[in-house]
Amino acid sequence: MGVSVAYHLARLGIQNIVLLEREQLLGAGSTGKCAGGARLQFSSESNIRLSLESIDILERFEDEFGQSIDFRQDGYMFLLSETSTLDTFRKNFELQQRLGVPVEWLDVDEACRRAPGITRENLRAATFCGRDGIADPNSVTMGFAKAAQQLGVTIEREVEVTGIGLDADRITEIQTSAGPIETRIVVNAAGPWSHKIGQMVATSIPVQPFRRHIFIADVPPDPTGLALEARTSPSTRILTIDFDTTFYFHRESTGILFGMGDPDEPSSFEQSVNWDLLVRIAPVAARRLPVLADAGISTAWAGLYEMTPDAMPIIGPVPERPGFFIISGFSGHGFQHSPAAGRILADIITDRSPGEIDLAPFAFDRFARGNGVREGNIV
Repeated sequence: MGVSVAYHLARLGIQNIVLLEREQLLGAGSTGKCAGGARLQFSSESNIRLSLESIDILERFEDEFGQSIDFRQDGYMFLLSETSTLDTFRKNFELQQRLGVPVEWLDVDEACRRAPGITRENLRAATFCGRDGIADPNSVTMGFAKAAQQLGVTIEREVEVTGIGLDADRITEIQTSAGPIETRIVVNAAGPWSHKIGQMVATSIPVQPFRRHIFIADVPPDPTGLALEARTSPSTRILTIDFDTTFYFHRESTGILFGMGDPDEPSSFEQSVNWDLLVRIAPVAARRLPVLADAGISTAWAGLYEMTPDAMPIIGPVPERPGFFIISGFSGHGFQHSPAAGRILADIITDRSPGEIDLAPFAFDRFARGNGVREGNIV
């Protein structure tokens, strides 16, 4: 988010932009630990429009930024089991089609053909979009960062924000471990740590960190020559999501990357691997993708989701703190929405029209008004 905003501001001719990164490397936090997915299959119109713009940019990223991002559009497939889920996804499907998303409604036979190795147990239907895919988060980050620097943006690594100076509620400076920086405008793109930055200006930002895990299993390759339907494990990088359990997986080189949310885990900044979670995932994984039952785990890591109460991001100003802007709370889909979200916030900061995207669902004050639009397609 930070490098995208910086790039888009610089592209509009804004000077004297400084991007502060606490870590030694850019993207060392949640960005560097995410699965890199990008999808059009959301339940809210605003998020779908963010995805349409962002995927357009990702598709031509190498041409525009000179940076390969390994964007493989093998698709996302949502597996549907419960009646209530079917009804909800029917409505989502109609909305997505109305907005131009090339989404397909699949029967069980076709879902099993496209994701070899999954079981038919409780499966009733699926949705699939071939424009969805997986890109390399680090490459996208570096592409934006290099382009921003070429336009004059200063990027300071290993510099931590320690405070924000105010004069009658207006921003006057940023206090950092490397000294103060005078400024009238601050963009809070601190992801899971956004709430802590908000406290520096006496503002409560409803963003909480939640740990999420990714595991990679070693899976023996299927014998060559097998028909697609006869394979026991996926042969493409389709990201398949068993929506009612949140279990998901995709092919990762010779192994399988998978994960699943833990609704009982409280908010924290903990990022160590909780191996007990694997015990809970194992039966769900084996039931939907049996090849995982006997697979060994080659590696695992954990990162942080930045969750808001309605699973929608905050993009825009804090009205009671002139000059203070937020781009955070993307609830697990920040990487994929960074191209469009950065452009939108740059337009807001420079008093330009953000286009046809309705910004009300992203407004900071929606929580006080109590009229947020919840995103339902969260993994």
